[in-house]
Amino acid sequence: MTEKKVNPFCNPLFEAVQLNRIFPDGKTFVDCQPKQAYEEILEAFHTENKKPGFDLKQFVLNHFDLPVPHSVYYSSDTTKPVATNIESLWDVLTREPDTENGSLIPLPFPYVVPGGRFGEIYYWDSYFTMLGLKTSGRYDMIENMIGNFSYLIDTLGYIPNGNRTYFIGRSQPPFYAQMIKLLADKKGESIYLQYLPQLEKEYQFWMKGAAALDKENKALFRCVLMPDGSVLNRYKDEWSSPRPESYREDVELAQHTTETVKPSVYGHLRAGAESGWDFSSRWFKKSGDFSSIHCTDIIPVDLNCLLLNLEQTLAHAYALKGETGHSIRLVLAADKRKKSLEKYCWNESAGFYMDVDWVEGKQKTAMTLAGISALYFKLADNQKAERIQEQIRGLFLKEGGVVTTLEATGQQWDAPNGWAPLQWMTIKGLENYGFTELASEIARRWIRLNTAVFKRTGKLMEKYNVVNTHLEAGGGEYEGQDGFGWTNGVLLALISQYGQAE
Repeated sequence: MTEKKVNPFCNPLFEAVQLNRIFPDGKTFVDCQPKQAYEEILEAFHTENKKPGFDLKQFVLNHFDLPVPHSVYYSSDTTKPVATNIESLWDVLTREPDTENGSLIPLPFPYVVPGGRFGEIYYWDSYFTMLGLKTSGRYDMIENMIGNFSYLIDTLGYIPNGNRTYFIGRSQPPFYAQMIKLLADKKGESIYLQYLPQLEKEYQFWMKGAAALDKENKALFRCVLMPDGSVLNRYKDEWSSPRPESYREDVELAQHTTETVKPSVYGHLRAGAESGWDFSSRWFKKSGDFSSIHCTDIIPVDLNCLLLNLEQTLAHAYALKGETGHSIRLVLAADKRKKSLEKYCWNESAGFYMDVDWVEGKQKTAMTLAGISALYFKLADNQKAERIQEQIRGLFLKEGGVVTTLEATGQQWDAPNGWAPLQWMTIKGLENYGFTELASEIARRWIRLNTAVFKRTGKLMEKYNVVNTHLEAGGGEYEGQDGFGWTNGVLLALISQYGQAE
């Protein structure tokens, strides 16, 4: 009889290490590599923890190898241009094909990691990293990373948050179609045909359950039936338990809820992590009240813009293949989604696209940069685009770029922070509609801020304080990280277009 394997994220040792904060960052332990079979380590723990003077941290150090950040031995030369530093960082942040290593899911091709505590590939981060790789002419690495994501789709049925076993159950904003477009722009239309099977599997993952929706089952998996019969999407994890990498934080947040409510809180936290905006008041019922998170109740405007783009990409790929019926089906699906987005997400009085609380049947009131997705994917008409750019200029534009939300709550995806992917989407969205002066202003402010922080610290950061550019960005569940994949990618791409900081 085969002995049942121990779940490394659900056992007394794991709970003791995470709840007692043996490491300041909960991600450290789940990224450790066991020095022997986990079953043997757990058996030793059961024996030794009963002994007087048992030292839990020393036990962990005896039985596990701690993760070492990829960029830990790298030191920037701040006398050189920031673009030169980024070019040298690509190799520092590159991982070679993996073998079994603790919680790491092995991948067949080399890839670029974000940096700092993030020593694995991340889904939506990677698209923005690829923008810089494109500028550097490193299409081989872009193709390698697409190969890894295609491998994950083929083996798991979807692209997880990152290539760690504790991420299984959730994905991230679906930028795979944009990655394919990036490569096709260089290598030709045949790329769409090459990756058509994976594009279709990605779409089926996000649309799972759509056909079974009805009045009694208005939401299944990531699909939600809207009042007019259309289907829009939400973020949703398969599991309703604390996230292993943030176990203590999740348990503490849920402490004051009832046992019946706890799974719901955990589910909303996991969905928020799938959104990539982990975390933001965007997902709260009450501003500033983290415990009011209700992410699975929300139809995110940016997610649905991404899925509309996926439908359009699939329609194009099927047309190239000569499968007209499939192409028309996807064209109609994209058109239906667009009409639904206009109906439910456009706020005429605010002049902006908003998220929707499908449970309560009304729009959320908070304006966030998620609304810029409609310009990035060219869904808005010119009149709506004019209104949106006015709001970007009047409300979101700050000294260092554009701020993510208009609320300062202590969450890292709220004010005063700005993030590279949202700067890029805002700049490109504005360019799409001819608002080049505002796009240029945002780009130059962001380049200036990134460069100033680099000159001051020698680092390229995960996020930046765009309101007070003399302060470091804060908030979130962990310390600010440097490296940093998507910052490098976006900054290098913007510098190639707009030039170095004045």
